[in-house]
Amino acid sequence: MTVHGTNSKAFDRVRQVFAENLDTGADLGAACAVCLNGELVVDLYGGFQDRKKEKPWVRETLVGIYSSGKAVVSLLVAKAVADGLLSYDRPVADHWPDFAANGKGDITLAQLMSHQAGLAGFPDEMDPALWLDWDAICAKLAAMAPMWTVGTASGYHPQTFGYLAGEVLRRVTGKTVGELITQQLCKPYGVQIYCGLTDAEAARATHMTKPTQVADMGEINEPTKAAFLTKWAAPSGVSREEWARAEIPASNIHADASGLARTMSIIVLDGMIDDRQFTSSAAIDLLGKEQIRGHDLVLPYYLSWASGLMRNNNKVYGPVEATLGHSGFGGSCVFADRENGLSFAYVMNRMSHHLVGDPRPARLIDAVYKSL
Repeated sequence: MTVHGTNSKAFDRVRQVFAENLDTGADLGAACAVCLNGELVVDLYGGFQDRKKEKPWVRETLVGIYSSGKAVVSLLVAKAVADGLLSYDRPVADHWPDFAANGKGDITLAQLMSHQAGLAGFPDEMDPALWLDWDAICAKLAAMAPMWTVGTASGYHPQTFGYLAGEVLRRVTGKTVGELITQQLCKPYGVQIYCGLTDAEAARATHMTKPTQVADMGEINEPTKAAFLTKWAAPSGVSREEWARAEIPASNIHADASGLARTMSIIVLDGMIDDRQFTSSAAIDLLGKEQIRGHDLVLPYYLSWASGLMRNNNKVYGPVEATLGHSGFGGSCVFADRENGLSFAYVMNRMSHHLVGDPRPARLIDAVYKSL
C-alpha cells in the first residue's frame, strides 16, 4: 500500500516497517508519528478506514485510542498541579468531599492516578448505558468502598480512571476533560485530540475493527471481573453516535498520531510545547515519579505506575526504563522518553487482543530506536 506523510531520512526504517505492517495485512489503516526534541520527524499514515477498503485513511482521519487517552488526561492533571490547583500529595476528598465516603478520605491524588484507589469497576449490576451519565457514575464512585486496601497494590481502572481524574479536574477548573483538551491543547497548539465528538468530528472518525480473539487476563479475581468481565464493565446498549458524543476520558478520546506525539513531547521538553510552557518541569518530574510497583490486581503484569502513566519496567516502550507510556485496547500506544528526547504515537483501526506490547507498534518502536 501507498504510505502517505513525511519522515526525515534518518527514519526511513520506520517508514519501511510502517509499510510492511500495511502490506502484510497486520494493519488495515494506521498512523505513526515521532517527535525528536519536539520536532516532528515522522508523520505517516496509510491504508483504509473501512473493512471493504473503499475509504482511504487521510490526514484528517481521527481514531479512537481507548486507554492511550489516559496519557492526555494525566498531562491535564500535571498542568493543574503546576497551576497550583492540585497537589499529588493532597487527599482527593479535599476537592471532592463526597469521595471521602466508605473510608476513602485519605486517598491522595497520586494514589488515585496510579490505580491504587480500589475502584477498578462496579461489582454490582447496573445498566451499562449509565456510563454516559457523568454525574451518576461519579456519585457511584464517591459512595463506593475500595475493593482492596488502598496503598497495598495497584489494580488497573480501565473505565473509572477517566471519571475519577476528570471529576477532580472539573472540581478545581470548572471544566470537563473535553473542554480542557480543547482549550488547553487543541486551540493553542493545533493538535487534533477530542473527548466528546461533534457530528463533524465523528464523520472524520474511522471504523474500528474488533479483535478476533479475547485478551489473556491471567488469573481472574474480583477486581479483574469488575473492571473487564461483567456485562456492565463498559458502555453498551447505546448507539455509536451517542458513545462518541459522550465524554468517557479513559476510553473514548479520539485523535491523530501527530497530535498525540506532539502532546507527549511535553514530557520530553520539561513541560514545553511549541516553545511555550504548558506545565512546569517540576510537575513533569512529579508526574513521572514511581508511585507503586508490583503485580497489578487487574492486569496480568508486574507494573510500575507513575501518576497516570506506566513506567517502562517491562521495556514495552523501548529500552529505557524511565520512559513513560500508555497503551490502548486494540493496539494504540504513546510514550515519552526524556533520556533520548523521543515522543511516539501509533494509532490504528484493526484492533488486536494484545493488552500491551502489540507486535505492530513493537516493530515500529524497534525501528525508531535503530534509527537514532
